[in-house]
Amino acid sequence: MARVRQPQRMEEISNWLRQGRITPADALQMAIELRKRRTAAPRAQGKPADTAQDQQRRIQAVIGELEGLVGLGQVKQLVRELQAYIAIQLRRARAGLASEPSTLHMIFTGNPGTGKTTVARLLGRLLKEMGVLPKGHMVEVERADLVGEYIGHTAQRTREIVRKATGGILFIDEAYSLARGGERDFGKEAIDYLVRAMEEHRGELVLILAGYPDEMAWFLRQNPGLRSRFALTLHFPDYTAEELVAIGEMMLRRRDYQLTPDGRAALRQILRGQAWLTAGEHGNARAMRNLVERAIRCQALRLVDRPDATREELMAITRADLEDAVAALAGRPWPEYPGLR
Repeated sequence: MARVRQPQRMEEISNWLRQGRITPADALQMAIELRKRRTAAPRAQGKPADTAQDQQRRIQAVIGELEGLVGLGQVKQLVRELQAYIAIQLRRARAGLASEPSTLHMIFTGNPGTGKTTVARLLGRLLKEMGVLPKGHMVEVERADLVGEYIGHTAQRTREIVRKATGGILFIDEAYSLARGGERDFGKEAIDYLVRAMEEHRGELVLILAGYPDEMAWFLRQNPGLRSRFALTLHFPDYTAEELVAIGEMMLRRRDYQLTPDGRAALRQILRGQAWLTAGEHGNARAMRNLVERAIRCQALRLVDRPDATREELMAITRADLEDAVAALAGRPWPEYPGLR
């Protein structure tokens, strides 16, 4: 290669090539070296302390989001313990001390709408920022995404899902459904492949199995090899009525709405009186989201013919809006629905 100064921009390389000062092979080599210099420059210029501080800020930002969730006290405590444990193991390894490899596959138990999926996503981001997972994304699946219709189809499907999740978290909701078909069911093939994948992708994949507590306990008894690979179990309790009020108000604030005083009182009464909103299949944050969205639509019907409505009125969700929303969700006219009056 001709002895020329190192180019600082790709435009220079292109100009030199057009002018005949360098050959195409020279241009390719220069482009490769320029990219290497640009990649290395930030690392060379930045101080290790700055990098550590930036990483710590990102970690604390994720922890802050977790702490901002309503309720989930024990779940938050376990995540804080996990974060501290991983941090100390990394520091021990850098100090030349014995450090235990982290087994991070987890079981999440609890009713729908208790925050399992939200916490799983935050965990993926946390493990990425700590350098445990390279990507930290989450792939959420259920039985239908894993189990095929003929021999070999399940392994193919499960292999593809694992490939997509590698580098992050694979979250399987209602995981016990994989074992409900018995020995001849293709779900067993998916379980066997997942057990292998947990070993083959150690350090680059975290598997989270989620579902109702009793069903998850039964599921783990079906495969002793599966149980031994899960060191952590996080239980997500149902939200209390006051926690659900806080969740509802948070959902409204994000949409620039707010409860009026009589609306807040009405919501507390609804939560005390309506089992469909606070437990089981319909429970918790999912039902609260449905109620909030229906109340917003009921408010819109109330105000649509009022062009003079003020900004405050456009933001306000009242008792009447909530009463109409409950009646609509219950599928009965309001006077026939017990609980508030």
